[in-house]
Amino acid sequence: MDDELRDRVAREAEKHALFNALKHGSAARVGAIMGPLMGENPDFRPHGDEIPEIAAPVIERANELSPAAQRERLAELDPAAIEELEAEDEEPDHQLPDLPDAEDYDEIRMRVAPNPNGPWHLGHARMPAVIGTYKDRYDGSFVCRFDDTDPETKRPDLDAYDQILEDIAYLGFEPDEVLRASDRVETYYDHGRELIEAGGAYTCSCEAEAFSALKNDAEPCEHRGKDRETVREEFEAMVAGEYDPGEMVLRVKTDIEHKNPALRDWVGFRMIDTPHPRPEAAEYRCWPMLDFQSAVDDQLTGVTHIIRGIDLQDSAKRQRFLYEYFDWSYPEVIHWGHVQVEDYDVKMSTSRIKELIDDGILEGWDDPRAPTIMSVRRRGIRGQALVDAMVDLGTSTSNVDLSMSTVYANNRDLVDDETDRRFLVRESIEPRGEAGEKGARSDNEAAFETVELPVSGGPDVAEPPVHPDHEDRGTREIPVGDAVLLEADDLPPAGERVWLKGFGCVRRDGDGLVYTEDDIEVVREGSVDVVQWVPAADNVRVRMRTMDGDVLGRAEPGLADYESDDLVQFVRVGFARIDDVSDEETVTYFAHP
Repeated sequence: MDDELRDRVAREAEKHALFNALKHGSAARVGAIMGPLMGENPDFRPHGDEIPEIAAPVIERANELSPAAQRERLAELDPAAIEELEAEDEEPDHQLPDLPDAEDYDEIRMRVAPNPNGPWHLGHARMPAVIGTYKDRYDGSFVCRFDDTDPETKRPDLDAYDQILEDIAYLGFEPDEVLRASDRVETYYDHGRELIEAGGAYTCSCEAEAFSALKNDAEPCEHRGKDRETVREEFEAMVAGEYDPGEMVLRVKTDIEHKNPALRDWVGFRMIDTPHPRPEAAEYRCWPMLDFQSAVDDQLTGVTHIIRGIDLQDSAKRQRFLYEYFDWSYPEVIHWGHVQVEDYDVKMSTSRIKELIDDGILEGWDDPRAPTIMSVRRRGIRGQALVDAMVDLGTSTSNVDLSMSTVYANNRDLVDDETDRRFLVRESIEPRGEAGEKGARSDNEAAFETVELPVSGGPDVAEPPVHPDHEDRGTREIPVGDAVLLEADDLPPAGERVWLKGFGCVRRDGDGLVYTEDDIEVVREGSVDVVQWVPAADNVRVRMRTMDGDVLGRAEPGLADYESDDLVQFVRVGFARIDDVSDEETVTYFAHP
């Protein structure tokens, strides 16, 4: 990043920090401003990992100002922002818009309706994040309904049911009710029968291409006028499994001349021979289409508001025909655009990720390269960081991009205060194979090398703080020994000094380091760099799994005291979750800088 861009980042960060602090009446946080900062400045996104480091001191200075001074400074930087603040003074402080006609309902009830064909990718987090937030705002409830009535093309994965519920819990929410549509097939049959009695459905044995041609010409097929008794008998034969796939369907009778051909006499039930993987549903052969099943379930479970993709507008229109036949009131609908999560080479698709796992290219759903909730959870990223980022996207009908740098900034705010510091010296990297459609990660040119140098003079034990901002948490003792390990890039030139964090200032003398009597002022003056280090004789071997490869290194001996799921911050490297501890090595997963 050049100086001009760095200055612009600082200026924009200051503007957003001031705005955020004044809007909420509290100190601004890096995570809170990252979304709007990156949204307004898309050219910042390639530098997402560097932005928080530049923004943090700017935000700190902004927080030190009085509200009056903050307002005065913001007026200098962005007068329009002051006008926006004044306009918002009378508005409630919500990141999401109010639900339509919420006051008309005794209780707001929403639903998450996953297809359990695999664990969730990151895009799936948006729905529970938003409806869970709405539930809390309106003191409402939500249903998790597994839409698993397609045992063939979107075949359910038996493990996915529990995995998805675990993902929802990780995000901080708990469904008030959990349903599996495959348990409710008889209910759909009953409503199919009711629809037939209301004259709203007919059985059709047209070949798909023939019916499509008629439909596109707004012409009814020969079966549309069947008498009710025949329709009833043929539907019961479907329920009994007496037809082959494609031989018979039950169509919902709509307007055959409707201006939108997609709404003309759509299929409500079809035949599938592939048994459902759940034993409880394995005997069924007549299955409802999603639009039929979902419409019935939304009504029977009391859903008041539905959020669905903008590409599913026709679903709402189809379902309204059913609601009219049954004399039901259709729920309020919010359509939103798709979310694309940046920073991954792997396509955000459950089927594609599964293919890569089956082919051995990805090691599993929690592979660091996989854009999945399981992956970010294993890396030690809090669910709340993902929720906050998704909620900040709002409910726009436009497609939106989410930069992972926003999630990282949110997580940094959540975990920084409680996370111990430890030293890690990186010695090599084992690159990962290609996993994505874009090929190998071209932005990774990292190469590490460790240098061992004898040390003379200075204390026998270094005592860096457990956390630099919390003196009350004390220090950690690191025995220096006769030599230390440094990353090659941190090695000072001959005769030059470097500050070994927690130990003191040393000068390079030949092939060794000599302790000097310099105090911390040499660092504050900017003439001496501060680096991490570990003792050469007493350290812990570390494997840190990252999106780019496994980084191998050595950590200070105190790392051995941590257990699986603990989080540490490797100084000047980043946050990492302890995954596995053994005598041979400690395996960690890199979260973010």
